[in-house]
Amino acid sequence: MSEIPAKATESEDPSDGARAEAAGETAAGAPGGTTGGAGVPARGELSVPRTGSRDTGLGDDVPAGDAIWQSSPPGSMYDYIKVASFSIGPDGLVDQWSLRAEQLFGIPAGRAVGMDPIEAFIDPDLREQGQRKMAEILDGREWTGVVPFRTPETAEEGGGQEALAEVYVMPTRTEDGERAAVCIVVDVRTLRRIETDLAASQSIFGQSPFGFLLIDPDLRIRRANQQFASTFGGTPDDHRGRGVHDYLRSPEAERVSATLRRVLETGDSITDMHVTGFVPGSNERRHWSINLYRVHSGSGRPIGIAWLGTDITSRRAAAREAAAARRNLALLNEAGARIGNSLDLETTARELLDVVVPGFCDLATVDLYQGLLAGDETPPGLADGSAELRRVAFASAVSDAPFVGGGAPVAVGAVHHYPFNSPCADALRTARTQLVPAEEGGLVQSTLAVPMVAHDTVVGLAQFARTKGSEPFGDRDRDLAVELAARAAVCIDNARLYRREHERALILQRSLLPPGDPVASGLDIACRYLPGASSADRPSEVGGDWFDVIELPGHRTALVVGDVMGRGLRAAVAMGELRSAVRTLALLDLEPAEVLSALDEIARGLGAPGGVQQATRSARRPREADLSEVYLATCVYAVYDSVTRRCTFANAGHLPPVLVEPGEDALMLDVPPGMPLGVGGEPFEEVEVELPEGALLALYTDGLVESRDHPLDEGLQAFVGALTDPTRPLEDVCDHVLNTLDTHHGEDDIALLMARVQGLPTDSVGDWTLPREPRSVGRAREYARGQLLSWDLEPLVDTTELLVSELVTNALRYGEGEIRLRLLLDRTLVCEVWDSGLVQPRRRRARDTDEGGRGLQLVGLLSAAWGSRRTPRGKTVWFELPLPDGETGLADPAEALLSLF
Repeated sequence: MSEIPAKATESEDPSDGARAEAAGETAAGAPGGTTGGAGVPARGELSVPRTGSRDTGLGDDVPAGDAIWQSSPPGSMYDYIKVASFSIGPDGLVDQWSLRAEQLFGIPAGRAVGMDPIEAFIDPDLREQGQRKMAEILDGREWTGVVPFRTPETAEEGGGQEALAEVYVMPTRTEDGERAAVCIVVDVRTLRRIETDLAASQSIFGQSPFGFLLIDPDLRIRRANQQFASTFGGTPDDHRGRGVHDYLRSPEAERVSATLRRVLETGDSITDMHVTGFVPGSNERRHWSINLYRVHSGSGRPIGIAWLGTDITSRRAAAREAAAARRNLALLNEAGARIGNSLDLETTARELLDVVVPGFCDLATVDLYQGLLAGDETPPGLADGSAELRRVAFASAVSDAPFVGGGAPVAVGAVHHYPFNSPCADALRTARTQLVPAEEGGLVQSTLAVPMVAHDTVVGLAQFARTKGSEPFGDRDRDLAVELAARAAVCIDNARLYRREHERALILQRSLLPPGDPVASGLDIACRYLPGASSADRPSEVGGDWFDVIELPGHRTALVVGDVMGRGLRAAVAMGELRSAVRTLALLDLEPAEVLSALDEIARGLGAPGGVQQATRSARRPREADLSEVYLATCVYAVYDSVTRRCTFANAGHLPPVLVEPGEDALMLDVPPGMPLGVGGEPFEEVEVELPEGALLALYTDGLVESRDHPLDEGLQAFVGALTDPTRPLEDVCDHVLNTLDTHHGEDDIALLMARVQGLPTDSVGDWTLPREPRSVGRAREYARGQLLSWDLEPLVDTTELLVSELVTNALRYGEGEIRLRLLLDRTLVCEVWDSGLVQPRRRRARDTDEGGRGLQLVGLLSAAWGSRRTPRGKTVWFELPLPDGETGLADPAEALLSLF
């Protein structure tokens, strides 16, 4: 350094301008950009006498370092600026050395006192100039300047560090009148740091995009930045002195004021405190995120609170929208999981309300068209809104009263309709959501009337209401309500379609079952049919179970029980076709095994496009079966002869019949099960069993003995165990079985057919064998006359003699072997003529010129029914006559003969 930039003035006229000029020279001559470390703020100088003692005035127990930094409120700039002082005696040596000087220069007072400051601190190249300045100072001149200095070297701490100080030298006089000087030294590095900090603070405060406030301990604004002023209007200076209540309304202002006091008292910072308020000139609610922290002076004394605010109104709105979207999505997911679990219309409506209340609204109702609930077909398109509706569901989160709105309350289950010009009727008519105005003084704030539309058909109306205090319905809520109502409407429409199909299938199934109590010759019949019931996890569908009692010629009876695999309308239709086929085949008087073989062909034809013939042709070549079109069924077919009390069974994959003989335990008959109908390829076997008088025979389907909770073997044993008293009335036995077994599982239909054996008495049967000779015709007439007279059936004698003569004559002319005549008396009179011939009689119409060929025509005219059937040893031709006390009158033989010509 070539010079010490300084300016000396007379002590009598200190000049601030000279100091400013000296500072300007410093910029040119001093080392540029040199900055020092942070100084420790202090106030109140303590000087050290020449003896070097440190009398702080605070007592011997107070450390010197602590005494240096003592300050008293309200504080000053010396809390931040490093200021030190020392004095120079008349001899130019350090006379007094302050504690601050000790901190600034790093030299204890013991060493500093008596040192030549020029020799100790000034660079050797500048010492000559320094000595001249010192002489001027001791000559009585003030001096101000920036002095580069170097700390002296010591053996312990080294030294030699360069620094920069601004020095203010004021001449003084000693007690003896000698000239001396007092030096005030400021660390230039601290000043530069303060300038930088002030510039950075001003930049942050003024250019911050957030609202920035400095609040004093009285909770008044001391400084506001431009961003805050642009939000609340005016300039930053306009907001000085204002408080929280000038910007926020109660009770938000009280809450914020309490938070400010807590921050000021505790020093705990507050992060992301949400504050709600309004800005001047707008009624829109605004939201801010506020950060608060306490501000301290350089000495650590709290002087206020810093407020940093960010407008989060749009962020809150976006978060609210996102939360609403998540809530709506969760509601839709819940609706998808809970709505439509049942195929019941009322249950589905209640499921909808369970989802929306209270998650979406406070009150809700569902109205469905009365015709829809009654099973009427709903016309496609939009409803006119005037049809009757039934209130099927109501839910409330605030009260138990029915939904209030637009007239008298409507109770659940009540039938009503909306006025034509009402919003609800308009919603039904236009299939568009309508907002129902709230009633004055009522509980409801807003109501949405949402039509329930499924497949372009309005099935009902759902109303969603929110009470006062809740958020009104918005566009997003309207869309959600439409979606929820649409989902429920689809489920309700599916339930309606299912109910329609179920009822039709049930009607079809019941129409195909025997009407009333079946009557059979030589049997006491009781039957039960229970359709499957609905359950929580499986809707109710009709099944393919059926039973039948078919009267056959010769006072024989066919007992049939079957079960088509599957459920629904297709199963019911297949059951009807098989039952019709069974009755047709039974009338042909085929053997039980032949009946099942023919049924097997028919069942295979049900799944083939071309019917039975196509199925038969397809069976001859390999093919891949379409399982969806395969109809399988099980069936047991039994033919009971009341004369012999023998019963012939054939089984197609069905459960075995159960027989209970008098005085014996129930047992399952060993009937070969065979293959189910529709499988094909296997013959069916027959088993003939003689049934004792009073025996009980039970045929049933698997729904009686099998369920998810009870395996088949367990159910069969329970069924056999329930048949303990076969002597009870047959109707009571059926009820006892159904009450004992688990028949309420609802998984399958139940068919139960029970028959008690009551064979024909021997005196009700007349049986004769006739040789093949012409005289046998006359003998047959005599046998018939005598038997009828013994039965007190004289009115039937003439007709019976005539018809017996015709049948025996035909047996002699066209038959073979011995002739057998049998008369059977039960509810009707049956006459049978047996022979060994295999040729079946065929009725034909005789021409007017023919002498014969009218015998079978005569039989058909005079009898109630007639026919022929094959037997193991030939054939049997029979006719049937009603008894005189019957409802059918007897035909006049004379008129019948005349009608033939």
